[in-house]
Amino acid sequence: MNNEDLKVVARTTFQLLAPGAAPAPVEAELVYDPEDPYAVAVVFHTGSGRVEWMFARDLLADGLLTPCGEGDILVRPASDDPERVLVELNAPTGFAILSAVAEDVASFLDSSYDVVQPGEEDLWIDFDRELQKLVSTLD
Repeated sequence: MNNEDLKVVARTTFQLLAPGAAPAPVEAELVYDPEDPYAVAVVFHTGSGRVEWMFARDLLADGLLTPCGEGDILVRPASDDPERVLVELNAPTGFAILSAVAEDVASFLDSSYDVVQPGEEDLWIDFDRELQKLVSTLD
């Protein structure tokens, strides 16, 4: 079995929150690939295509319980609804706050832990492959 067979993908709907406007649904996929065992991706399906954000799996997990992150990505429980989690994304081109069902995120994380347990991520890194990728960029 290769790592592609172990990839975890969960479809969910985020709500794009904007002041003075009703929340707008944004279809998305949460993706965990053991080839990058410390990271998760959120792929948003927008009218203009796909937008992918990658960040630490621990950041997503910790953000279910307490505000965490700094810089481009912040994750925190929604203060007005304990059943939701907020993901704040900052980019040079703009800023967005998205809300997701916390149970959906927790279920996705549980599935990722079934593949790679927390604390065992380093066992999944192919250092030879990573070194080869680094050397090939120098050519």
